[in-house]
Amino acid sequence: MNALKGLTVIELSERVCGEYCGKLIADFGAEVIKVERPGGSPTRHMGPFKDDLPGAERSTVFAYLNTNKKSVVLDPHLPADRERLERLIARADALIDDHPSPLSPPQELSARFPRLVHCLITPFGQGAPQECQIARPLNVINAGGWAYHTPSETAPDKPPLKGAGRFLPDYETGIDAALCVLSSLLRQRRTGHGQAIDISEVEVQVNRTDCVLGRMLAGEQEPSRARTAYDMGGPAAAFACADGFLYMIITTRAHWKGLVTLMGNPEWATAFPEDWLEFQCTPDRVAQFRRHFADWARVQHKHCVSVEGQKLGVTIVPVNSAAELPGNEQFRHRGFFQKLSHPVLGKALYPTVSYRMSATPVQLASPAPALGQHDGEIA
Repeated sequence: MNALKGLTVIELSERVCGEYCGKLIADFGAEVIKVERPGGSPTRHMGPFKDDLPGAERSTVFAYLNTNKKSVVLDPHLPADRERLERLIARADALIDDHPSPLSPPQELSARFPRLVHCLITPFGQGAPQECQIARPLNVINAGGWAYHTPSETAPDKPPLKGAGRFLPDYETGIDAALCVLSSLLRQRRTGHGQAIDISEVEVQVNRTDCVLGRMLAGEQEPSRARTAYDMGGPAAAFACADGFLYMIITTRAHWKGLVTLMGNPEWATAFPEDWLEFQCTPDRVAQFRRHFADWARVQHKHCVSVEGQKLGVTIVPVNSAAELPGNEQFRHRGFFQKLSHPVLGKALYPTVSYRMSATPVQLASPAPALGQHDGEIA
């Protein structure tokens, strides 16, 4: 049983944000028809590629983003293909679009197809200057404020980085878009009417600002141009260890007590008041702590320290590489990675979703389609 079986969604997306939105919906059982330009979606040509050989069927990015979908090739600039696309839209429940397309404006599309849920994803939202709508993830995460403190504790005098991963803003936008589409489909079921959804990727980032910026906006903390102001006042940082890195953030006396026990009650820890993290967390103390802890961590093993630290209530974790994640005991227990066979890429483990549904779990039933694989099947 699939949660979204019976729904039909047309996906015109050519970027990670729209394709991830479509993936989330497809993996829960909806029929998602991916309409691609001649030559295929740009994500087909994004690396990494199997064996480092580029090709439309060899992109691991495309393979991940397009499980359980169907592919048809249409050129909306050609009258016959445009007519075929409009026939698809007429029978669809929803349409996902994340790039300028030759379709009618949203208002006209809604008038022609009143049942349609039309999700439009752009960097700055509808109505923004056209030159802003070519923004990349690097632009989006900076415009939304997140990159301002990535990282701050190690090099506050250097320019901000873009944040974790290549497409973090796209994935977060895709989640919001899927939520909006499904919420609108519930309304469609009640009223018979669809609606247009206008998503701004930058606003998604602003909505995910962390608690420190929230405290600044609420007047609880003095706003500052210094990137270290986002560090919550504690010694949060990554520390080198014998087999990689640990990341730790400690902010309470309970954290401190557990950490001192974890380290074997070293003599230097007695120089720190028990409540220093809460009430006496000065820059000098933070620097002093980091020097001592870095010396201790350097000879430790990240998984052992993390397991023992968490037992003591310390918020400390290993910095895992991508290669280490499939072997994680908790991921294996939850079945987070599912095996799927692709005709070109072969068998591989695919990440799924962070939630388990007892009656209608995510199922990876089919790999990403070949370009135009379903041209003959879908009229």
